[in-house]
Amino acid sequence: MLKILIIEDEESIRRVLKKVLIEENDKYLIFEAIDGVDGVEKIKSNKLDLILCDIKMPKKDGIEVLDFIIKKHSEIPVIMISGHGDLETAVESMRLGAFDYISKPPDLNRLLNSVRAALKNNNFIKTSRVNLKKSKEFKIIGESKEIKYVRILIDKVSLTNAKILIQGPNGSGKELVANQIHLNSSRNDAPFIEVNCAAIPSELIESELFGHIKGAFTSAVKDKVGKFEAANGGTIFLDEIGDMSLSAQSKVLRALQENKIQRVGSERDLIVDVRVIAATNKDLRNEIKKNNFREDLFHRLAVIEINVPSLNERSSDIPDLIQHFLKDISIENKLIYKNIDKNAVSQLQKYNWSGNVRELRNVIERLSILTDNNIISCLLYTSPSPRDS
Repeated sequence: MLKILIIEDEESIRRVLKKVLIEENDKYLIFEAIDGVDGVEKIKSNKLDLILCDIKMPKKDGIEVLDFIIKKHSEIPVIMISGHGDLETAVESMRLGAFDYISKPPDLNRLLNSVRAALKNNNFIKTSRVNLKKSKEFKIIGESKEIKYVRILIDKVSLTNAKILIQGPNGSGKELVANQIHLNSSRNDAPFIEVNCAAIPSELIESELFGHIKGAFTSAVKDKVGKFEAANGGTIFLDEIGDMSLSAQSKVLRALQENKIQRVGSERDLIVDVRVIAATNKDLRNEIKKNNFREDLFHRLAVIEINVPSLNERSSDIPDLIQHFLKDISIENKLIYKNIDKNAVSQLQKYNWSGNVRELRNVIERLSILTDNNIISCLLYTSPSPRDS
């Protein structure tokens, strides 16, 4: 059941809204509050999916209620209800973080469209959060001094809102570090949204990050929520930010400076509360010299820099990583758990892991599947080359 709270002091409006919503979907569970104070109490005592909130109410007005929701329950979308003469306040509520607003008397089609959009967006965020918490991929394995130092930095920065730049080669575990920071932070109940900047065409990156309005360009047939909006209250992870276009960089810079974004095609500012973690395999200082990366954006992002070592730099962690991968792979592929002998481990520690931890995992998975015995002793199916001594 989807739980919707209507906070409205006029009983006739509450009755109409409740009737329309139930007719739209009989799986909606409707709660009612007669004023702002009553509304806050019901928010505290119920796990809600959506809130419809009047602006002018006795005891506590809608803006005060919205402020409470944004601070304490930012994951719940809020649609404000404005009466005649409240338009300026309604627009201000959007700037503060409301999902949308409707005017009295409510246009029922517009109301239902807004409700559907808000619930769809909220479901996307919840799914991202559940997937994040269910994942088993966020444990940082190893006891080398290099990886211990990374863990120390994670512990220090997690409880702050400082912006973080994670640097390291491909496959070294930058995403793992970002996820661990989010999970250890006060934002861990809010969404973690990952954006692979290298995988999105330059002409689409702004739409992906900031969303767009219907008609903004030829294929924009409806409004779209961008990644920054989807991450509101939580963390956005900008992976491979060194591949982002200069145009998109300037808009990210504004989002970091002012906590404001604009959807493509819109002139309306949207307030976002997002922690930004960025990652790159490039030397951004060198990219700045080449005029490929904005220096002001670099300094905004690199409040804290975390350098993730390559696997060759932490080869003493390879035995622990192998055991971890063997267990995971046996479960994922429904295989009998296979061990590996010491000579094979010693050989793997001498390889040149250009693909880092990701490559090691692939090799262990290949060996687990193709080795007939329960103990892996032959590295016939491996591909890495030995490191130069």
